[in-house]
Amino acid sequence: MLDRPAPDFTLPAWTAEGRTTLTLSAQTSPVVLAFYPGDDTPVCTRQLCSYQDDLGMLSDLGAVLWGISSQDLDSHERFAARRGLTFPLLSDEDKAVHALYGAKGLMGLPKRAVVVVDAAGVVRFHHASQVGLTYQDSATIASVVKGLQPESR
Repeated sequence: MLDRPAPDFTLPAWTAEGRTTLTLSAQTSPVVLAFYPGDDTPVCTRQLCSYQDDLGMLSDLGAVLWGISSQDLDSHERFAARRGLTFPLLSDEDKAVHALYGAKGLMGLPKRAVVVVDAAGVVRFHHASQVGLTYQDSATIASVVKGLQPESR
């Protein structure tokens, strides 16, 4: 999957501005896709809240963050409101996008994964957790995004 074109997708999304649809290929900046198993679960809550706390690191590098899980938009909206999340939460109810990005595990259950897609639409980083209790920290993700910038090469 690395260094290959990212599979394109369009998904419904909750955003701080309201509900919409987001399409990966329409993005002109790096996109961090954070696949997570479920809204309001302990590890997912820690993961996404840590990303929210460090969101400035990514935005300072010109990247955007999208959280993706199989819950519906109502669940995403409640989760974001309870936790103060401001980045988009996309709904992949049939887990088709999860499958495209190696974030669908045994028996079709969603897995935790982080994928960084550069501004040209190429996958530059992919990490899927084998154990659902771990996730990539913000500093690691920001380091990957920083490496995409021309002056870092």
